[in-house]
Order: sequence, then structure tokens, then C-alpha cells
Amino acid sequence: MKGVYIGTSAYAAAVLALCADALAPVLVVTRPPSARGRGRRFEPSPVAARARELGLELAEPQRLADEAQRIAALAPDAVVLCAYGELVREPLLSSVEILNVHPSLLPRWRGAAPIERTLMAGDERSGVSIMRLVAELDAGPVCAVESVAVEPGDDYASLSERLARAGDVALRRALGAPRVYGDQDDSAATYAEKIAAADRVLDPARGAAELERRVRALHPHIGARLASGLGVSAARVGGPALDRGATEARDGRLFLGTAEGTLELLAVKPPGGREMDAAAYLRGHAV
Repeated sequence: MKGVYIGTSAYAAAVLALCADALAPVLVVTRPPSARGRGRRFEPSPVAARARELGLELAEPQRLADEAQRIAALAPDAVVLCAYGELVREPLLSSVEILNVHPSLLPRWRGAAPIERTLMAGDERSGVSIMRLVAELDAGPVCAVESVAVEPGDDYASLSERLARAGDVALRRALGAPRVYGDQDDSAATYAEKIAAADRVLDPARGAAELERRVRALHPHIGARLASGLGVSAARVGGPALDRGATEARDGRLFLGTAEGTLELLAVKPPGGREMDAAAYLRGHAV
């Protein structure tokens, strides 16, 4: 096997580490370094960092199309793409068969944020679909699927870790046998829109259960917050009855009233500060 791997995100880096022995990448392609963090320092993508750890040949082009000729010249046995963050266009799209490792049970949650949207929606199952890349977003035919249960306490970190292992299993199945594709049911498609700033805000006009899922869906990589700017990294449903939007401290515990029930804020992060439990936060802040 001689493969090419294309990806950018932390999830894509985890899949690369797991499948590298089976795919044997002769080239890894990722997005160029980008400005991150409060200092806006340029840092390599998670896939770039992992490829260097594995000693793999790496390319970080401004446009994926710039690597099309190089990929074709390598004549790889398989080209695998996972969470690259850029639409694949011609001539690469039709010059090679590209297997896309997508962390959802397609056609549910096509798009940029399938893991987060799975958790936000309260889905009981998720999984990974291996599909052939086509021009339309995540609409290609599927050749392998691996399903996993979504556990009640899952956050983005725990679910994405299991989905990376599921992606490795499904990809090995796709690489190890003649691929038989089945078309997706487009009428059943749902879309996982990219996480926007508004998605991070815990709006008390929504119910406590929905907000608790949102906290888990965005932890630890993005983070949810109150409208005041206070970050919330852990929460649970339950507490004293409160007016919608009211916050109240009782015995070292912090609560938010919502449209349906009360949300207890277990761990918070003040703007510019460090994460702490609610009791520690309340010792230094008035509510």
C-alpha cells in the first residue's frame, strides 16, 4: 500500500496516527500554519505536527490544487481525506479516487461540525462513514460505516476519540477489500453547520437540557459561555427554580435559570482567567 493523506484538524491527526501503518502515506497534505491563541502566533496544524512526529513527508500548500500534479505523479494506491477544511476542486477531484473519513452516520450531519452537532442534538448514536468524495458537500456514495454509541456524559473530546478509532476501523475495511459503494438518501440529509460565535452563547431562552448538551459539545476545544462572557466548561441539569436568565449562588454552587429548568454551572472560566470550579469562582466574584 502506498497512500496520500489529506487533513488538518485534531480529529484528522488522531485518525492519521491510527491508520498510518495501513495507509503507509508517502505524502501528507495539510493547511499552512495559522494564527492561533491570544498571542495570534502562527502554529502548524495538528496534522502537520503529527506527520512530523511520524516522520512522514509533509506539504502545507496555500491551495490543495497546488499539490494535484504531485499527488498524481506519486500514483498512490489510495488517497484519504479527513477534515481538511477546504473544498476539493478539479483537477484533483476527478483525477484520483478520494476516500473521505467523515465522523457521522451519513446522510445525517453532512458538513463542517458533525461531532458538535451530534452532541447538541442529543443523538444516541454516531459513527464514521467512508465515502467517495464528490463535488457536492459530503454527498458521495458510502463504502464502509462504523457505528458507536453516544454516552450520556460524552463531550467533544471523549466522543471524537472514539470516533477516531471507529474511523480507523472503517478505513481499514475500505482499504482491505474491493470497495462496494451505496448512494446516500439525499432526502434524509441534515447539515452540521460550522460553529459560529452565536452557537457558543448559553441562551437562557432555551432549556437547561439543551444548554447542558451545548456545553459538552463545545468542550474543550471551543468553549461555551454566558452572555456576560463567563465561560462554562462543565454543567448539569438541576437546581432551585429560578426566573429565566437569573443567576444565583447557593452554598458555593452557581445556577442559571432557563426557559425549561435550571442549569448548574459546575466549572467556569472568567474572561482572561483560568478554569475553576464554581465554589472557587464564587469566593472571588459577586453574582
